[in-house]
Amino acid sequence: MKFTDGNWMMQKGVRAHYAAEAYDVEAREGSLRIYAPTRPIRHRGDTLEGPLLTIDIGAPRPDVIRVRIANLKGEIDRGPHFPVFHDIDPDDTAEISEESASFTSGKLTARVSRKDWGIDFLAEGKSVTRSPHRGIGYMEVEGKGPFLHEQLTLGVGECVYGLGERFTSFVKNGQVVETWNKDGGTGSDQAYKNVPFYLTNRGYGVFVNHPGDVSFEVASEKVSRVQFSVPGQALEYYVIYGPTPREILQKYTDLTGRPALPPAWSFGLWLTTSFTTSYDEQTCSEFIQGMADRDLPLHVFHFDCFWMREFNWCDFKWDPRTFPDPAGMLKRLKERGLRICVWINPYIGQRSHLFEEGMRRGYLLKKPNGDVWQTEQWQPGMGIVDFTNPEATQWYCGLLGDLVDMGVDCFKTDFGERIPTDVAYFDGSDPVKMHNFYPYLYNKAVFDLLKEKRGEGEATLFARSATAGCQMYPVHWGGDCSSSFESMAESLRGGLSLCLSGFGFWSHDIGGFEGTPPVEVYKRWIAFGLLSTHSRLHGSSSYRVPWVYDTEAVDVLRFFTKLKCRLMPYLFGQAVNTSLTGEPMMRAMMMEFPGDRGCDYLDRQYLLGDSLMVAPVLSTDGTIDYYVPAGNWTNFITGEVQSGPKWVSEKHGFLSAPLLVRPSSIIAVGSNNSRPDYDYVNGVTLQVYELEDGHEASAMVPNVSGGATPDLVAMISRMGSTLLVKVVQPSDVKARGLWTVLLVGVHSISSVDGGSASSTQQGVLIEPTGETVTIRLD
Repeated sequence: MKFTDGNWMMQKGVRAHYAAEAYDVEAREGSLRIYAPTRPIRHRGDTLEGPLLTIDIGAPRPDVIRVRIANLKGEIDRGPHFPVFHDIDPDDTAEISEESASFTSGKLTARVSRKDWGIDFLAEGKSVTRSPHRGIGYMEVEGKGPFLHEQLTLGVGECVYGLGERFTSFVKNGQVVETWNKDGGTGSDQAYKNVPFYLTNRGYGVFVNHPGDVSFEVASEKVSRVQFSVPGQALEYYVIYGPTPREILQKYTDLTGRPALPPAWSFGLWLTTSFTTSYDEQTCSEFIQGMADRDLPLHVFHFDCFWMREFNWCDFKWDPRTFPDPAGMLKRLKERGLRICVWINPYIGQRSHLFEEGMRRGYLLKKPNGDVWQTEQWQPGMGIVDFTNPEATQWYCGLLGDLVDMGVDCFKTDFGERIPTDVAYFDGSDPVKMHNFYPYLYNKAVFDLLKEKRGEGEATLFARSATAGCQMYPVHWGGDCSSSFESMAESLRGGLSLCLSGFGFWSHDIGGFEGTPPVEVYKRWIAFGLLSTHSRLHGSSSYRVPWVYDTEAVDVLRFFTKLKCRLMPYLFGQAVNTSLTGEPMMRAMMMEFPGDRGCDYLDRQYLLGDSLMVAPVLSTDGTIDYYVPAGNWTNFITGEVQSGPKWVSEKHGFLSAPLLVRPSSIIAVGSNNSRPDYDYVNGVTLQVYELEDGHEASAMVPNVSGGATPDLVAMISRMGSTLLVKVVQPSDVKARGLWTVLLVGVHSISSVDGGSASSTQQGVLIEPTGETVTIRLD
C-alpha cells in the first residue's frame, strides 16, 4: 500500500507519524525497549499528545532479531498466530549509551540511533540493511483506519526474492505484492501461497510475523527500500542473517518449521483422472493397464473431484453410479502396487448430507448473527468447515479416516483460498487474519490424520493453498496453469519463489491444467515434471495419458520416469537433507551460487538438490540457452562436458534435456528403474564427476524409510592422480548388495587397490572388495 505521493507529498487522506528519536531506552531481560515519539522532543511541551511508539527488540534465535512496533496496546489479540519456534537459550546482549543502543544476537546486531532516528542491522560489523529516517511510520488513512509500516533499505544491485509462490518476475524489485491468498491461477499477480518472507542477495532475510494482509512495496514506492505495512496498531518482523541464502533458509525454517519428509513412494509418477473428464472404474483401469502395457512405471493414481457425486462435494462418498464397489476397486488397484490419492476440499455443499449435520453441530463457519455462512460459488449453497473448532476438526478428519481405512493413502487438499472475512470463528479468531491462515489449519488437520492413521513418515498431501508454516505439511503444487510454454515458465518462476520462501517440495501439472497441450508442450513438460521433486500428470477437461498425444510421447514419459527412479538414491537423500536443514530440493541458481552475479536473475533453470542442474526446454524446436557456472559440468544423459562460466546454446530432442552434474560431485544411481521406493543401497553405483585435485566429494544413500542412519556414506578424495574411496555402512546393511564406483568420463586408469576395474561406455567401473579403494589415474 502506498502512503506517499512521490518524494514530497502524501496520498490524499493520509496523516503520517514517523519515529523521530529514541527518547527513552530500557534494557530488559532478553530485549531492548525503545520509546519513540513521532516528533523531536525539544521541551516539555513536546511530550504532550502522541503518538508514542513502543519498539521492542529481542532475539528468538541466534542470528535472528525480532522487532515489534506498537502504538495503542489496548486491542485484544484474537489470533491466529504463525507458529514461531524460539531457542530456549538465545545468545544475545544489550548495550545502551548516550548516542545509541544496541542489541546483538549471534553475529547480528541492531543498533539504534538515539537522536537521528534509525535502526542499523549490522552483521559481523557491516551494515546489511537499515530502518532509516521515516522508515517506521504510523499512518492514519481516512476511511481505512490506522496502519503501521516499516521500510528497510536496499543497496545498489540488491535483489529481492520470495514472498511465496509468485508467478510474476522472479526478482521482486519494482513490484507491489499483496499477500492475500486468491484462486487466481498461475497467470496473474495473485497467488495461492502468500508468505510474508523475503530474502535478498545481500545476506539476510525478513519475516513479517502477521498472518493477515501484509502489503509489500518492493523498491516501488521508495525505489531504494522495501516497505511492508499492516492495518492496525502493531507490526512485528524478524531480520535473519545468513549470510548465504542457504543459511538464511535454514534459520528461517528453524523459526517457522521444517518441511516433513514425504514418503519415498510419493516421488514416483502420479496419474490422475483429470478434472471434468468422463471416468469410471473401467476408464481408470484402462488407463492403468495402458501404462503397464507400454512399460510406463506408475506409482500413484489420483481420483479428482467427480469421484463424488456432483452437487455433493464434499460428502466423501463414492458416486455409486460410477464406482459401485469402491472398497473392492481400491483393493484391486493396491494389488497392482499403486498408492491411491483422492481429491477433497474444506467446503460442504448444501445438498451433501454432511451440511445438515455440520450446521446442526456448529461445525461450519457462521455469520456474525449466527447464521451459517453460505455461497453459491463452487458448490451451490456450500458452507465451510471451521477448523478452529476442535470438534469440527475431529469430525472432518474422522470422515477422512474412513477413506484411509478403505485404502486411500493420501489426499489432494484443494482450495482453501476463498475464505470469507464477514464470519465469526468458533475460537474468536480475527476473520481477516484467518483468511490466509485457514490453509495452515486445514492442511495440518489432514496431514496429522494421515500421520496418525498411516504412521510416521507416511503422511503426504498434494496441497494448493498455503502460508508461512505450511511447509511442514508437504507436498504443494502450483495450481491452475495453462497448456503453453509461457505457462510452463511462469510455473517454474512460482516454484522457485516458493522454494525461496521455506518450502522444500513442490510440483505442478505436467502438460498444464487448462486446455489440451500441443504435443511438443506435453513432451517438454514431461521432462520438467519428472525432474521436479514430485511429478503428476493432470489436466482439466482432457486426459494426460501419453498415447492420446503420439507414440513418441509414450517413449518420452518412459525415459524420464525410469530416469527418475534410477536417481532415487540421490533424490531421496536430498529429500532427507531438506527435512533436516530446510534447504529446498529445487533451488534457484542464486541460492547455490550467491557469489556469481550471473545467477541473480536466472529463473528458467535450477538445482535439483546439491549436484544436478536442470534447464527445462521451453521451445517447439528444442533450442535453449542456459548458464553454466564455473567448473566442468557433465550432462548426465549424454556425458558431454561444458566448462563454465559461460552461456550455452543447444538444441535437444525430446529424449534429452540439459541435466548437468556439478563438478566434484557423486551421484548415487540405483539399480531399479521401475519404482521410487526400493532398497537403494542394493546395487547402487556411485557416479563420480570431474573430481578436482585437492577436493573431496561425499554422498549419502538413505534407507527407503528415511531413517536417521543412512545405509551408505561415501567419501572420495583426490590428491594429484590418486583417488581414495572410503565407504561406511552399518553392519546390517553390508550384506544387502554390492556398491560400485563409476568414474564418469575417465576411460583408463593406472591401477586400483581394493577392487577391480572394467571399461564401460561412460567410464571406468570399479568393483570393490572392501570399504576402501585406492585408484591411480593415468
